[in-house]
Amino acid sequence: MSLRAIQRNFRDWLTQESAAAAAALGDAAAPGLAVHLNTYRGQLMACLTEAYGVVHAWLGDEAFAAAAATHIDRVPPCSWTLDDYAQDFPDTLCTLYAADPEVAELACLEQALAKAFIGPDCDAVDPATLADIDWDRAVLKLVPTFMLLPATTNAAAIWSALAGEPGAAAGDSAPPQAQLLPAPAQLAVWRVGFTPRFRTLEAAEAEALALMAGGRNFGDLCALLAAREGDAAGAALAGGWLGQWLQDGVIAAVHKDRRG
Repeated sequence: MSLRAIQRNFRDWLTQESAAAAAALGDAAAPGLAVHLNTYRGQLMACLTEAYGVVHAWLGDEAFAAAAATHIDRVPPCSWTLDDYAQDFPDTLCTLYAADPEVAELACLEQALAKAFIGPDCDAVDPATLADIDWDRAVLKLVPTFMLLPATTNAAAIWSALAGEPGAAAGDSAPPQAQLLPAPAQLAVWRVGFTPRFRTLEAAEAEALALMAGGRNFGDLCALLAAREGDAAGAALAGGWLGQWLQDGVIAAVHKDRRG
């Protein structure tokens, strides 16, 4: 048997527990194959458990282990690093817990916070440097770790209770029961210093941030809000959001729009 065939059979044994692959490798290999299979699955289980500690706490040991085992059966590793293996776990949870959408949303939030933690470093803009900005033509550059996630449940509140807010120990407060939000929302996720953060946004603010992330200028946003809410209310809303974004540390820089 060629080395290529041995490697292919060994892969099929690990990823599919293929009886044909085991038979091709011979009876003498059976004890070693069992050891390798146990090690392989154990490493993948450990990877998922480490990556999704809050989901684990929400589901409990038995349910989490069952979900992880299903994922391992469905999705073999396909990257050079085991760190990437956990990225598709929310998809598996979405399928397994279709009637409990908070589970997958909790996993998406936990994954996003982990990505923000290892994302590019970037300081937030200092509000003191913005005195002479022409806000009608100002383009807001968001920090590179910023991302938006769809939210239909109170997964954010569950995460806060299970993981603990900054300065509090994990598990200090009992998590709330899972609930659907009154209306679909989005979660903003980003990092300030070494600390990943998130905040639940109503649809209008999420749309505004998506416009800013897409390169639209702040004057465009103000015009849009004025058309919807009226001049005074639109300006107040835009100004309030801008102050919140500066306070949150999601704005990396403010540039003048050179278009037009």
